[in-house]
Amino acid sequence: MPTNIITREGYDALKQELDHLWRVYRPEITQKVAWAASLGDRSENADYQYNKKLLREIDRRVRYLRKRLEDIRVVDYSPEQEGKVFFGAWVVIENDADETKRFRIVGYDEIYGRQDYISIDSPMARALLKKQEGDEVTVQTPSGQAVWYVSTIGYQAPE
Repeated sequence: MPTNIITREGYDALKQELDHLWRVYRPEITQKVAWAASLGDRSENADYQYNKKLLREIDRRVRYLRKRLEDIRVVDYSPEQEGKVFFGAWVVIENDADETKRFRIVGYDEIYGRQDYISIDSPMARALLKKQEGDEVTVQTPSGQAVWYVSTIGYQAPE
């Protein structure tokens, strides 16, 4: 089960998605279903069947978002976090092979569609928690242990 925390930006994005689905997209698809149903035989009406399926998917996502927004806890930035890796941090790490990675540690619901976000539940995030700049971090990966060094930590989105 994923950790039930989220950043303020992530929470706002989920609320915005819910609002858009419920107030804009669902009424639009409901209208299409009603129009397609008025054409008669629904069993062979592709418009009706497609939009009805879409409506079920929207309703499923709306139910999920409503439940999820009740269950998650927003974690806002606190000045005490400065200088150490905590939830919401932007972290730059590097290794001895001069590979560099930059990402933000966020909640489970925020990582989809983002290459620069990792889940707080990931092995990398768990290994980095409470580390400071210059610290060495050993992370267990599927291909064995990897050693990384914390290069920079920040709580403002990089430009």
